Amino acid sequence: MKASHFELGLVVGKFSPLHLGHEWLIDQAALQCDGLLILSYANPDFDRCEAPMRQRWLSARFPKHETLVIDHAWLCRACAIRGRTARSLPANDASDETQQRFLGWLLRDVLQRAPDAMFCSEAYGPACAEILSAVLRRELKAVVVDLDRHHVPVSATQIRRSPHRHRHWMNPDVAAAFVRRIVLLGAESSGKTTLAAALADHFKTIWVSEYGRELWEEKSGVLSEADLTKIGHEQIRREEAALRVANQYLFCDTSPLTTAGYGIWMFGRVDADLALLATRAYDAVVLCRPDFPFVQDGTRREEAFRTRQHIWYQQQIAALKSPVLEATGSVSQRVSQVTQWLSQMDIP
Repeated sequence: MKASHFELGLVVGKFSPLHLGHEWLIDQAALQCDGLLILSYANPDFDRCEAPMRQRWLSARFPKHETLVIDHAWLCRACAIRGRTARSLPANDASDETQQRFLGWLLRDVLQRAPDAMFCSEAYGPACAEILSAVLRRELKAVVVDLDRHHVPVSATQIRRSPHRHRHWMNPDVAAAFVRRIVLLGAESSGKTTLAAALADHFKTIWVSEYGRELWEEKSGVLSEADLTKIGHEQIRREEAALRVANQYLFCDTSPLTTAGYGIWMFGRVDADLALLATRAYDAVVLCRPDFPFVQDGTRREEAFRTRQHIWYQQQIAALKSPVLEATGSVSQRVSQVTQWLSQMDIP
């Protein structure tokens, strides 16, 4: 067993988002403890930093430690198990004392854990330790690390204000949460691929091509229903991988919704798994209008089918919660339309 100063250490934070300063603090705490409890809660959650996302970040980055992200639903369930009356999570702007007394109650009555030390990079550390010691009825030491933030000179507030400017202070998997996924939908020969490439070039980012076309060519134009579900999963996998390196926006040439459409057009039905994938949400949708001559590249059906597809897409996007822009005209005109539209969304 490694030598340590404390049996159980505690690190508490909103981690909204989790950044390299948080990670450094946690690593420093782990060096001095046999076990480490990492707690996170926020009220309300910050955009792109919701509780499930924070749990995903912490679990992935610190699999050897105990990580727990608490929201209202979790707290109600835990209190019911313990026979306690649930309290509301303190507001983000609540006083330090309010936050600290809630934390003491959470540790004592709900989690039933008594750490030996709390690690932080905040001046309130000693005062918090004093309150926790009184609530837990045992001494808890405050270990304040890098109070002046010399080691990692950034804050979560700074990152939230400009996540793309400060993305180098986040692990790529965390930074990926702040990339806006823009999907391009449209009928065959409506310019999706050309526009996706042009937009990626304009915004100095990357785009995700259509895996379905790759598989179609690989299988000489013969796809099964199972192939369509495979396409849906692979398209999402490629999107998720691309998010780690994209710059502010990721332009997606297609989505599982398109693949589900081909399930209808090819087989008259959609596999249940693919239908679920087709509900995947995007930050914005660009519908490419088929307003230029139909181009037959040897893989497409007739122009009348293109018209039917476009009508189907118009019907589908009417039910989407994402903002939608119908792009028209030449490639340069469409790039201009999308650029102006995205700028109006006030995305940092």
